[in-house]
Amino acid sequence: MFGYIVPEKPELKIREYEVFKAYYCGVCKSIGRRYGQLPRFTLNYDSTFLALLLSSVSNSKTEIKRERCIAHPLKKRNVLKSTGILDYAADMNIVLAYYNLMDNWKDEKSIIGYSGALALKKAFKKINRRHGNKCRIIRENLDRLNKLEKDRCNSIDEASEPFSKLMEEIMAYEACCEDESREKILRWIGYNIGKWIYVLDAYDDLEKDVKNKTYNPLICQYEYKGGDIKDFKESILSNAEFILTYCLDQIAKSYELLGNNKNKGLIENILYQGMLKKTDQVLKYKNIKKCKTRGR
Repeated sequence: MFGYIVPEKPELKIREYEVFKAYYCGVCKSIGRRYGQLPRFTLNYDSTFLALLLSSVSNSKTEIKRERCIAHPLKKRNVLKSTGILDYAADMNIVLAYYNLMDNWKDEKSIIGYSGALALKKAFKKINRRHGNKCRIIRENLDRLNKLEKDRCNSIDEASEPFSKLMEEIMAYEACCEDESREKILRWIGYNIGKWIYVLDAYDDLEKDVKNKTYNPLICQYEYKGGDIKDFKESILSNAEFILTYCLDQIAKSYELLGNNKNKGLIENILYQGMLKKTDQVLKYKNIKKCKTRGR
């Protein structure tokens, strides 16, 4: 995951932000308690959102307590007491981090990738025994994605499909899929989050990928031929914005089908404000509008 899914903090109530931090610390504690301290460095906000959303549709009770941790030894912080959902989010965080590091080692012979994967290997083996089918599906989709990227796929929809399916599978945690309808909703949310992340990351990396001559589906689909990359980004802005806005719309509509849930205000802040603001930041929509105004 990429850490794109964050709340819009200025718009949160103090209590809501404390709950978000409690979930973040809860996932972190889950990793440390079961797998040791080093794997905790892989934690990101996307995993926190996964735990938060799945907890919101679960009937299980949650309890927040005050604890110290290795990162903040002097002051106690709010921490969500361990639950099966927290442990699941922690596991999926490590699985994605492990596969990403392994791919970096295989593709780029990255020493950091090799060292990181080695540090996570023991934890990954434990998770693979517990969630073998999910690990297999995640690996298969990553392999599909790697092949499409090596073949320089020129369709953003086709290139984003494996990562969308990967996130769909992660979102469909069995304990929260009590009926077929809820599972479909969670899967569709996961699918669109995956596509949103993939397309947003592709747009965000355009300049870097042009400089390094690495694959980017937007470069291939819209046939970048050289020249000013800022002009190219502006020329495809409306296309990227359409895809991203559609994904956000589908996520929001699907979430509303889940009904009244725990932490509704916090989740809606992330879905309706945090993810939208992150989209605007990556697209640099306001900056582009200013440039157009100056040019008139």
